[in-house]
Order: sequence, then C-alpha cells, then structure tokens
Amino acid sequence: MRLSFIISLAIFSTFLSCNDEVVIENSPIDLTHIPYTPTPFILSVPDSFPIFEQPSDNLMTSEGIDLGRHLFYDPILSKDSTMSCSSCHLPQGSFTDNLRVSQGVEGLPGTRSSMSLLNVGFHYNGFFWDGRSASLEEQALLPVEDPLELNAEWPEVITRLRRSEKYQEKFRSAFGITNTNGITRENTAKAIAQFERSLVSSGTSKYDKVLMGRAVFTDEELMGVKIFFDRTPDLPDGECFHCHSAPLLTNNEYMNNGLIPAEEFEDFTDKGLGAITGLLIDNGKFKVPTLRNIEFSAPYMHNGQFNTLEEVIDHYNEGGKISKGSDALIQPLGLTEEHKAALLAFLKTLNDEEFMTNPDYQDPNG
Repeated sequence: MRLSFIISLAIFSTFLSCNDEVVIENSPIDLTHIPYTPTPFILSVPDSFPIFEQPSDNLMTSEGIDLGRHLFYDPILSKDSTMSCSSCHLPQGSFTDNLRVSQGVEGLPGTRSSMSLLNVGFHYNGFFWDGRSASLEEQALLPVEDPLELNAEWPEVITRLRRSEKYQEKFRSAFGITNTNGITRENTAKAIAQFERSLVSSGTSKYDKVLMGRAVFTDEELMGVKIFFDRTPDLPDGECFHCHSAPLLTNNEYMNNGLIPAEEFEDFTDKGLGAITGLLIDNGKFKVPTLRNIEFSAPYMHNGQFNTLEEVIDHYNEGGKISKGSDALIQPLGLTEEHKAALLAFLKTLNDEEFMTNPDYQDPNG
C-alpha cells in the first residue's frame, strides 16, 4: 500500500511538474515596462537612385532595423543553432557567400548561388532567383524552414525568441508589443526585411562619383562605358544595359541569358521563373542581378557557373548557348580583347567597398 502511494504521488508530481511547464511556457510575459519610443529611419540613398518605397505596414525604424540586424546574424533561427541568414549573405561578398551553391545546416548543397542583397529594398518585382516571393517580408520567412537552408521549424524558433530577454526587449522596442505573444514569425520577418532594406549603396563607387562630377573615367573605363551602354557607332554594342540598366544596374526582370543549353522549354532541369508561374515560356528565366559590386560577388550566374568576370564577358561575347526562349539580344558581340578589357575596367568602377565595410551592416556581436 505504501509503495503504491509513493508511486502514485510520484506520477502526480511528474504530471504537475510537466503541467506547470506547459502553463509557464504558454503564459505570456508582460513587456510594458520596457519603453517603446520608435525612431523613424530616414534612408540615405545616392542622388541618382529612384524614389525609395516601403510597405505602409512595416515602416523602417532604428529599433526595427537593429532587431532585424541581430536576427540576421543570429544562428538561433537555424535547426541546430549553427547557421544564420548571414551564413549565405556575408558583407565581404557584397552579401553573398562566394560559393557556387550555398550549403544548409545539414551540410547538404543547395541548388543555386546566393544572391547579393545590395539595394534589395529597390526590388519591387519579386525575390529569389525565381521570383517566388512577392515581398521582402515573405522572402524572410522561407529560409528558416527550407531543409537545404536553416532547416528549422518556426514554432521552435519563436519559442527560443520568446525565452530570450534580449529579444523580449528588442521586439518590444521595435514593434510595441505588450507581451511575448507579440514575438511572432511575422514580426521576425518584418524586422529582417527592415534590416535588408537598409543595405543600400554608399554612393562612393567611382561610377557614382563620376555621375556627381567628382571623378572622371580613364580612357579604358570610358571605352567600357560606351560599349556597355551602346553609346557610339564607333564601338561594338555590348547590349549590357538593356538588362543591367542604370542606376541600379539591373532591370529587376527575369530573363533567359543563354546560359543553359535547351532545345525545348521542357528541357530545362531548373525551370526558374517557369516553376513559379507554370508558363512554359518562363522556363529558363532567372532574375537579373545587380552589377554593383559585381567583382566581389563571384561566382556568377544562378548556378555559380562562372568563376571570373572574364568568363562572363566571354559567355556574352560568344552569344551564349542555344537555349529555348533566350533573349534576342543574346548574340555574338564581336568584342576584341581590347574591348573586353575596357568592359571589365568599367565594371570595376561599380565597386563599393564602403558599403561592405559599413559598421551598420556588420555582425552586432562582433
């Protein structure tokens, strides 16, 4: 009898203990003692840039960007706390990882090269190489649960964030939440999106300085400018600016650049935009990346196929591969070695090292 009583008491105590944990876990912690005085953030952009737009339900604040920056660099978002957003988007690579294809927490290779986040806040026509997300907020949600990326579950990530005193304070400061139930995946994505929108060109590249009258191109760079923008009949047309238009050096569209051989639309192994729209004509189309800081974001193309800019220039000069649906401008260009060297010299004027070393963009934890 006594033994049965002890066993019953132990079972009851265990149940009570477990039940208490559930109650504690589900009981929101009041955060109203933490000040909420958001500071509107005015984004500084180069004079030549278009008007910056942001969603009315996620206006940038200093507190929101600070929260997003911490989340961006925090491995707390991954399954085993070994990787973060920054693992595939490093400042020194102009927010790429300089790998042919990125790797996730399980060491499994991804399917595409990571895209630069430079000026990503000016992309109003979808995100990822295939345009699968309509907004930065939506984009920020997907890598967390992607098995080839952070491979976590959002409920578990949110539980971790709610337990963190640091994030309790930062979410309160950023969004004015009254208790920890306000720490949600939606607010997490909003904060990351705010930080990503702050990643803007410094305006100190030689190209920008020339536009402002503070520098001049060398003769070789000027030849490259004329080839790139098709500005003179005396030089062959590079046909570059049609897709890489100024000032962002991308048209934010999805194009087939003759990279992958395919006789028919059905032949593309990676269908790109077509996998999202379901339209055969979109198979083989991928987002046009910015050429700003292009020297630092190798390897190139959605599959990391080219290691150098010289290889990229040769690809276009040779007219690409026979690829169903490739753009009509993908054709032999007739560039000489001198022309190619000039084009390369111009591309290097797009270097913006100040952007990559901006302390506001670095890991807040050092």
